[in-house]
Amino acid sequence: MRSDGWSGVTDRRVLVLAIGDLVAIVALILIGQLSHDIDPVTEPLASIESMIPFLVGWLVVSLLAGVYAREIATSVTRAARSTTVAWIAAANVGLIIRSTPLFDGGAGWPFNLVLTGSGLAILLGWRIAYASVVGSDA
Repeated sequence: MRSDGWSGVTDRRVLVLAIGDLVAIVALILIGQLSHDIDPVTEPLASIESMIPFLVGWLVVSLLAGVYAREIATSVTRAARSTTVAWIAAANVGLIIRSTPLFDGGAGWPFNLVLTGSGLAILLGWRIAYASVVGSDA
């Protein structure tokens, strides 16, 4: 029997962390689109199409990397390290998916670097803050 209060994927803290991750990635894509004069309200399909590769990449890689495990989610150092590795891999998966004929856009080097760096900054900020707060309760 666990005494730490973490009960796996159904734990509220894990769900909050996962939702926060997805919101961070969606925000990243929306900010990028707005900076290129793409209005997600008038072009919702373009927005969704831009989000899907990176959300899929994050979901696959983050689960494989175990970034939702208690010992990672509650430790600032482990969260930072695991998030860095997972996001770089997830961004590459997303970029590969985006480069296929199934999606409009492509993935030139400037875009790849900006997306990977910006996404890393956003996810690291969110996950370090989260680990700092939840880690003190664990």
